[in-house]
Amino acid sequence: MSKLGNLGARLHHGEVGYDFIKNRKIWYGISILITITAILGLAVRGLNMGIEFQGGAVFTTPKHMSASVAQAESYAHDAASGAETIVQKLGDGTLRIQIAGIETGKSDQIKESLAKDLKVNPEHINADLVGPSWGEQIANKAWQGLGIFMVLVVIYLAIAFEWRMALAALVALIHDLTITTGVYALVGFEVTPGTVIGLLTILGYSLYDTVVVFDSLKEQTKDITRQTRWTYSEIANRSINGTLIRSINTTVVALLPVAGLLFIGGGVLGAGMLNDISLSLFVGLAAGAYSSIFIATPLVADLKELEPQMKALKKRVLAKRAQAAAQGEPLEAESAGVTADDDTEDPEDATPAVVGPRNQPASRGRGRGRPSGKRR
Repeated sequence: MSKLGNLGARLHHGEVGYDFIKNRKIWYGISILITITAILGLAVRGLNMGIEFQGGAVFTTPKHMSASVAQAESYAHDAASGAETIVQKLGDGTLRIQIAGIETGKSDQIKESLAKDLKVNPEHINADLVGPSWGEQIANKAWQGLGIFMVLVVIYLAIAFEWRMALAALVALIHDLTITTGVYALVGFEVTPGTVIGLLTILGYSLYDTVVVFDSLKEQTKDITRQTRWTYSEIANRSINGTLIRSINTTVVALLPVAGLLFIGGGVLGAGMLNDISLSLFVGLAAGAYSSIFIATPLVADLKELEPQMKALKKRVLAKRAQAAAQGEPLEAESAGVTADDDTEDPEDATPAVVGPRNQPASRGRGRGRPSGKRR
């Protein structure tokens, strides 16, 4: 753990780092490939919508049923005259039989037929009904809530930071949503209101990681045009590296309990109802961590580098480095930050340009721990 802490400190101070911005085309390509796969999954297989969105009935049998899932599914299929059925066996032996798209008036007839086939008392089978119109209303409300969330996020980020960061964050959110819904289509898990809650949760988490990097980038690029040591993309890369360990730690800590819900709760214990929310959380958290590092910040750097000021800054930085290389001067930049010098645009009104964390001089720590008294 101490080695990981050491690595985090070195990344934060810019002593080591990985060039995420330079390799951004690779990350863009990977994201495009995954997104296309997700869209194809949605187009070919579609989403398995729960009865909350399309209407239907859910029948819950008594505990410790002897009938298997295959038998119950066959009974439900016959009772519902071929309607789409999903049967899940819960941890206590209870069967959850979901039949989509049936009229509420037909539920009593199906309940009687299931009780006869399963050899149980009809009164011991619990039935929950959802009308098609109510399910459609729930689906519309879910889309409205998601749209309002995205609009508010863009407005807030545009005010707190700038429109380029807001646009990059929006692209990252759409990226996370598309991947998560695509996985749902490919896996075939049921989409329920819990899934919508999970999606909103992971969008907030993705934004948290993105805002942390954006805040560091905003602070480090203050008065960036007053120096000629770093380009905007290089400072953006330092911001990613400076918050990298924090992003990894928070992602791993968040994924562990969600993995418990998905693999242990849903898989081992048979609590199938946990799958709808845990899968969206698991996939979304991983996609959100990826997009905040590999998509959002590199996209901001690309947008900023299109500005005339940033283009002019990049030319000055490259010219200075070429001149230093021609004269045989070292090109290594100080990790303690850059201060305005003779290369600033206005030497008389030079103020320090914040481009990185500042280290305290080593001389301040000298003499600490020295015993008091006269020297001998």
